[in-house]
Amino acid sequence: MADYADKAERRRASAIERACRSRGLRMTGQRRVIARILGEAEDHPDVIELHRRAASIDSRISLSTVYRTVKLLETEGIIERLDLRDGRARYERAPQEHHDHLVNLETGDVIEFRSEEIEALQAEIARRLGFRLVSHRLELYAVPLDEGGDEGR
Repeated sequence: MADYADKAERRRASAIERACRSRGLRMTGQRRVIARILGEAEDHPDVIELHRRAASIDSRISLSTVYRTVKLLETEGIIERLDLRDGRARYERAPQEHHDHLVNLETGDVIEFRSEEIEALQAEIARRLGFRLVSHRLELYAVPLDEGGDEGR
């Protein structure tokens, strides 16, 4: 019976938990909670928000445990840190596919997007300047358009 429960738990494990296991990281109960929260997050939480969510599941998880776990996951390349001008480091699962971010300055929401036109333009600009683009990060900071469609701002 325990073998069946273990298999069911492995199937439910988030991609972050699976990445931790594949790198041989020891998965304590508290790390598992933090990894699962990060794996299921649809936003880009900061450490304070991760701690709030984790503590609601296990009140013994300290802020320092969250900091240490996030640092370990970042060092291992399992998650990426985003510094989005609001003074808070936010985190997301290391992307399987490249994407860029648009930050709504009014709400702090982060929208992920991909544009083949932008990708091609960046590669072309690098080529014109005598380089081959190997990596980049694009972050757009914006405010919503007015109801009247004022796009000139």
